[in-house]
Amino acid sequence: MSFPDHRPPQDRPPRDGTPRDGAPQGDSEPPAIELTDLTVRYGSVLALDKVSLTLRPGRICGLIGMNGSGKSTLFKSIMGLVRPSSGSVSIAGGTPNRARARGLVSYVPQSEDVDWDFPISVREVAMTGRYGRQNLFRRASARDRAAVDDALERVGLTELADRQIGKLSGGQRKRAFVARGIAQGADILLLDEPFAGVDKRSERTIVDLLVAESTRGATILISTHDLSTLPSFATEAVLLMQRVLVHDTPEEALRPEHLALAFGVDVLGGGRSESSAPQRDPSGSSGVAR
Repeated sequence: MSFPDHRPPQDRPPRDGTPRDGAPQGDSEPPAIELTDLTVRYGSVLALDKVSLTLRPGRICGLIGMNGSGKSTLFKSIMGLVRPSSGSVSIAGGTPNRARARGLVSYVPQSEDVDWDFPISVREVAMTGRYGRQNLFRRASARDRAAVDDALERVGLTELADRQIGKLSGGQRKRAFVARGIAQGADILLLDEPFAGVDKRSERTIVDLLVAESTRGATILISTHDLSTLPSFATEAVLLMQRVLVHDTPEEALRPEHLALAFGVDVLGGGRSESSAPQRDPSGSSGVAR
């Protein structure tokens, strides 16, 4: 499925093919996400190896890598759900735990990480995004209810609001969790494979919502195996294989020689590739990936 290029002109690749500059780097505003030499181990298993990554407000970054490359661990590190072996994670200038407590970050997990039999409705899932704004007894205010109603309308689930979450289709389930992030008003949205197993309507709805959220200034990090549609909405992309191999425009990251670094094959053409490409980032610098 293809989409028109939703990105504003400044985020589209130049006609001559040269890499565009990175996001504006205002001194007064810290990066939305800043990882510095982040290393995560599960016992003897190395999940992330000295990952350094900076994402600015208002950007949509596609996260690309094969299964086992560390994508889910990266998300959980940003959320503060796993403890780094070394290195640091900064979210809007603070710690992940502080960002979560302030409701700055929302996470849409993979489907297998959710108990779909849990007795909770679609509306209640969206309402969990408002918990950080409620008192100890979690009583929903009129503002909370309005935010949830608006979020459900935007994802097209108003008529299914009272249905148990497990009774929805795969695409509807993903939209329900996107609604939670919208209701929360989070400035950072993390989505782990939101297009996996979803219908085309849900995919288009999610894409349109992500573009709208980035326009208001939200930072979005989204992992996906749907490489063909990524350039239509993402402003940058990261290739991950325990470490950052490439951080550049989607068009540059998806070059066959770069994909070969992450997948070991010519993903777009189906054959093997022996290319060894240099690391790049949106600022235009290059060097061998370490």
